Amino acid sequence: MPDSEETLRIILDNITPLGVERVDLQSALGRVLARDVAAPWDLPLFDNSARDGFALRSADCTGEGTTLRITGFIPAGCNVSEPVLGGCAVRIMTGAPVPHNCDAVVPGEDTLETDGMVTVMAPVRRRQHIRFRGEDLTGGDLVLTEGTVIQAQEIGLLASFGQAVVPVYRKARVAVLSTGDELIELGEHPSNGRIINSNAQYLAAALREIGAEPILLCIGRDNRESLKEQLQTGLKADALITTAGVSAGARDLVRDVLVEVGVRQMLGKIDMKSGGPKAFGMKDGIPVFSLPGNPLSTMVTFEEFVRPGLLRLMGHRRTVRPNLKARLREDIRKEPGRVHCQSVRVEAENGRYMATTVGNHKACRLSTIQRANAIVILPEGPSVVAAGEEVEVHLLRGDLVLLEEPNLTAGCVPDDRVSEEGETFERRVRVATR
Repeated sequence: MPDSEETLRIILDNITPLGVERVDLQSALGRVLARDVAAPWDLPLFDNSARDGFALRSADCTGEGTTLRITGFIPAGCNVSEPVLGGCAVRIMTGAPVPHNCDAVVPGEDTLETDGMVTVMAPVRRRQHIRFRGEDLTGGDLVLTEGTVIQAQEIGLLASFGQAVVPVYRKARVAVLSTGDELIELGEHPSNGRIINSNAQYLAAALREIGAEPILLCIGRDNRESLKEQLQTGLKADALITTAGVSAGARDLVRDVLVEVGVRQMLGKIDMKSGGPKAFGMKDGIPVFSLPGNPLSTMVTFEEFVRPGLLRLMGHRRTVRPNLKARLREDIRKEPGRVHCQSVRVEAENGRYMATTVGNHKACRLSTIQRANAIVILPEGPSVVAAGEEVEVHLLRGDLVLLEEPNLTAGCVPDDRVSEEGETFERRVRVATR
């Protein structure tokens, strides 16, 4: 039986990114860049002034108190072709092109202007207050690499090069199938023996959070005909998630029907608690994730296995959330010899991260999900992990106040494609709080 690390590796190794589409610049926000982008021209494209003031030749300023004749005015957006004569200066605005034979700009506050003349009241250094052509980027420079998640900063950079259309990996259309005769949909009143299909709503929201498009299927009932119909519909999407029906009960038919519709089973039960029975399969390049039906187990298995797989499907290079090292506030009891995942609340306190359990961890406790902001990963070993011990936690939300130098780690999977070395602290913080 594979452990959680091996399970995730198998999932990621069997998923390849979807095809590429071209979208308008604003629609690219949050998407993954599918091609390298090189600068089509220099940035800045021309020498321009960094200050409002006067453009001049530094050689004309022999010392403080030099007086020059004002021979022109260059506003932003103006085309300049005439050079500035010796002993002269031109008034210039921020962002305006600097005449080709001027090598300095003097801010207006460092000058005194009278009767068409300007007196320079401060020392002048060659190249001061000029943004020179290509000093940011040179035409042909690689500015963004394939796999970059496009955020507002990348939108601004692409816009500066006039890129109105951007190649990105497709969003995944993910079908969600909840199974069980006990389930009813939103709007129906639960009576004895019936429960509302909350898993589908959770999964739909979690899918939207990562940029996927959820497709909620009709509830699959505990018979082969209903399950086969819904599974065949779900397999028309880019990926399929099922919940419940994968245990060993008399009416747990999902595994068998998945085989009937051609899904090749690649993983069965995983050696991890909580989570219960779960499975992973493929059909014609379509990944199929089968999750347990209890809400907390659904959340844990989605976070640990499904979310990374779907991010890979949409072209992401970093597919796991950042990890933290935290200390337990209290003892946690677990089944010896098995990796154990438990939802916790992590807070920064006195220069370190502290993890607190969030109440009863039975898989059906919905309130537990809401209070947690992380999952603690307890390794194989003793049945009790003592208070004060350092443990690894996976962040779930962005409501954690990060320390100035958090003990973040890149990810739990030993895969170079997932855990990229050399990532900056600032980038890790940004990912951690997303």
